[in-house]
Order: sequence, then C-alpha cells, then structure tokens
Amino acid sequence: MFRRLSCLVLILLSLASAAAAQSLNVSTVTRPPFSMVEDGVDTGFSMELLAALAQTLEWDYDIVRHEAFADMLTAAQSGASDLAIANISITAARESAMDFSQPIFEAGLQIMVPYGQAGSPSLLRALMSMDLFIAIGVAFVILLTGGMLMWYFERRAQPYFDRKLNEAWFPSFWWALNLVVNGGFEERVPRTAFGRVFGVILVISSLFIVSVFTAKITSVMTVNAITGTINTVNDLYGQRVATISGSTAAGFLERREIDYAAYDGLEPMIADFEDGALDAVVFDAPILSYYATHEGRETASMAGPVFLRENYGILFPTGSALREDVNRALLQLREDGTYDRIYRKWFGNRD
Repeated sequence: MFRRLSCLVLILLSLASAAAAQSLNVSTVTRPPFSMVEDGVDTGFSMELLAALAQTLEWDYDIVRHEAFADMLTAAQSGASDLAIANISITAARESAMDFSQPIFEAGLQIMVPYGQAGSPSLLRALMSMDLFIAIGVAFVILLTGGMLMWYFERRAQPYFDRKLNEAWFPSFWWALNLVVNGGFEERVPRTAFGRVFGVILVISSLFIVSVFTAKITSVMTVNAITGTINTVNDLYGQRVATISGSTAAGFLERREIDYAAYDGLEPMIADFEDGALDAVVFDAPILSYYATHEGRETASMAGPVFLRENYGILFPTGSALREDVNRALLQLREDGTYDRIYRKWFGNRD
C-alpha cells in the first residue's frame, strides 16, 4: 500500500514539474516601439513588460512573431496561442470574442504627414510661392517701364529726370514706385502734358497693382490650407489617406466616411508613405510618433493632437485561466515601480 502511494506521489510530482516546465505560446507582431527584433533579440515596451510578468509568475514562454496583426488576433482567439501582446487596442468587438487583461498602456490615434506639411498655413510659404514671384516680377517690369517712359518725356522738363540713360533707370523706377505707393513727390510733379496724363494713369493703376498683390497672397495661403496642410481629421477629406486594415483607425475612418487605402502591414504602408504615394497616415499615435522621431525624422512629422483615446491590453482566449494571474502581476509591477521603469525607458516621463 505504501509503495503504491509513493508511486502515485512521484507521478503527481512529475506531472506538476512537467506542467511547470511547459512553455507558454505567446503571439506578437512587429510594432515598434512595442514589439520588434533588434540584433536577433525580441525587444520593445510590450516585450519587456512580458519578460517582467514571466519573471513574476515564473513562466517559460516562446514567442511566435506573426506577419499580420490579424493573424496574431486569430491565434489568440483560436487558442493556438496562450496570449497575445503588442499594441492591441481594447475594443468591444474584440472583448466579445476574447478576453483582455487590465490596460497596460494608454494611447490613441494620430495623423502623420510628410515632413514640413504639418502646421498652420504659413505666410512665409505663401511669400515663397512661384506665383507670387511672377506677380512681383510683372509689377517690377511695369514700374520700371513706366518710370523710363516718364524719364523719356520729362528729362528736359523736370530736373529730377535730367540724367543719362545708364543712370536713369533706378531713379525712374523709384519715382514710379513712390507714385504708386505714396502718390508721388510734390516737388517732382510732371511738367509735360504726357507726363501728367501718364502720372494720373499710374496712380489709378496702383489700386489694381496693390489689389493683385493682396489677392495673390490670400489665394496662395488659401490653396495651401486646402491642398497642402493637414492639421485635423476634417482635413483628411479628399486626401490620400492610409491605415492598417481591421485596425481601430480603419473603423474610425469608416465611421467618418473618409476614403482610405487599407494595408495588411505597417511596413508596406510606410514604404508607400516614404515614396510619396500617401498624403497622410492615420494610426496608433505612439507607433507613428516613434517612426517620425527615428527612421522617419527627415520624411515625416506628426499633425494635430492625439484623438480617439484608447487602451492597449494583453489578449487571451476566452475563459483563459491566465488572465487573473496576469492582472494581479500587473498590479504588483505597478506598485513596485517596474512598470514605470519600463515605461520611462521607451517613452520618457509621463505627463
């Protein structure tokens, strides 16, 4: 009897040891700075948080890195993976099919645009436009021509114009410019009949010239505001917008009836963005911000504030026994400062 009992105890201990040694299957997807591979090592905010959880709960785990975000979700939903972790937004639709841990990160959506296109319509940008340069050139030619005509007819009647041709061009231009802007010089009133008539014509035409400059600056800034600047979601209509298929950003754009190109992965979308095929990308703010400040610091900039606030969580198959253990461990990591240390490493101090 004693021998049988001893064998039973040994069998149970062996099973417990085998169970303890069993590795969990963890699904993830490449989403810098949450989950990525550097020098053959899995790293990122979510990967370090996973390592801290595993140490607290005495887990062994194997990471399965999927190409598509949807494949990672499917693996967790079907039970092929024990859990999934990356930048997984907690949504009602996902919660109805799977289980989430308590939130591990507060995020939201943001817009990324080509470098230099974020911000309000710029007066400097308007002043540097080719159309305005052409208008200035035309005005210069008109004033110079008018001044030289005045010199031709007034050079023997008005002392101011009594100059040689090679010395007359700037004084003549200056006279015409002052006539248009200030109404002319009282002591340099034209004395010939043609000069007086032509001077009146120049004064009247100055109203047209000033109006053209004002209208040109206004129109250039308006065009920049419509076609060249994206600051808010309302600016996305009519633009070439992209996001990841099946993401919360895709759902948001659909609800706002904004046309967009859907990509299966982040890399092909970023590649098209870098090639100039896209005007804006709408996706998770921390991921776009990380790209814009690292690989895309010379090609991308963030536009507008974060919107549609959302939380990320760890995903489990429905009814997973791991969920409660993970939630308790997450609370412990927050209380002992481990979570804050990991957060600061990847995102700096929280506001």
